[in-house]
Amino acid sequence: MPGSCHDFYFSNLNAIPRDAYGIKLIVGAELNIADYVGSTDLPAQILKKLDYAIASLHDPCIESGTVEENTAAIIGAMKNPHVVIIGHPDNPKYPVDFDKIARAANENHVLLEVNNNSYKPTGYRIGSRENAKLMLAACQKYNTAVIMNSDAHIDLAVGDHRFSQEVIAENNFPEKLIVNTDTEKFFEYLNYRKNLR
Repeated sequence: MPGSCHDFYFSNLNAIPRDAYGIKLIVGAELNIADYVGSTDLPAQILKKLDYAIASLHDPCIESGTVEENTAAIIGAMKNPHVVIIGHPDNPKYPVDFDKIARAANENHVLLEVNNNSYKPTGYRIGSRENAKLMLAACQKYNTAVIMNSDAHIDLAVGDHRFSQEVIAENNFPEKLIVNTDTEKFFEYLNYRKNLR
């Protein structure tokens, strides 16, 4: 992302203790999907030092393509062994085939994000709630797991899932397919995914 951290920042994440403040810490990064084959913007030698990566389509990094191109970009990113989560796949700025994405996420053991920031009434991804309905229906069809994320851009929003929870409830989405309803459930998922690398 223009103006963001240099690669050196991510190389230094090993300085972070794994247990601090009475909680277990994990390190990760949100990657930008850079093209329609799913390339991302951090090299493998840095990604292998992280516990997980989220890959997302962002306006400053890639223009929206056709439904087929956007879908291919996301599915391509899922094939990266370090990508554990696809960020805000229901962003209406990047129309996709939710059926193909949910099926590919299940096959690649990648989580689709239910992004709290996207569903805020004052948010900038207007139309995400409507797309979430389609995405979650496809996830139920293919038994694809999701993760709720605050997408906090400020410390006060960390852990705020109220809009995500509304979307989950509105769509009667089953708790068994939400990996971060329980810490151990999330770590089991993360460890399973790491063992696939």
